[in-house]
Amino acid sequence: MHDERGTATLWVLGLCVSLLFLGGLGLDFWRAIAERRELSARADAAATAAANALDEDALRGGVIRVVPDRARAIAVAELAGDPEPLDETRIAVDGNTVTVTIRDHVDFSLLGIFMPGDRFEIEVHARAAPDERP
Repeated sequence: MHDERGTATLWVLGLCVSLLFLGGLGLDFWRAIAERRELSARADAAATAAANALDEDALRGGVIRVVPDRARAIAVAELAGDPEPLDETRIAVDGNTVTVTIRDHVDFSLLGIFMPGDRFEIEVHARAAPDERP
């Protein structure tokens, strides 16, 4: 007969480590989703604000035209409100369409026990253009 003392202890220890890993995965996954929603809202706000950088002289003549430099400045000012620096921001103006791209990351918290130094990379895009109603 084999000595089976400690088998239950090892089984419970393995179960605890597995639950810790799954809990960390769930916690960090939801943190990444929340951060992505926040970044998406920030990108939407910046793109929408930048799409309002219209050329006033052209508008008086009935032409809707976005001023690219002014649109970029407005988007940068909109994104500068948060004290947390972002990994990367790109603002592109193509015709009357403003596209804002934000890249950031979420460091693992509880999951960092198993994978130290790893993180979730997040990238969001928002596009806005002035509404051309007659």
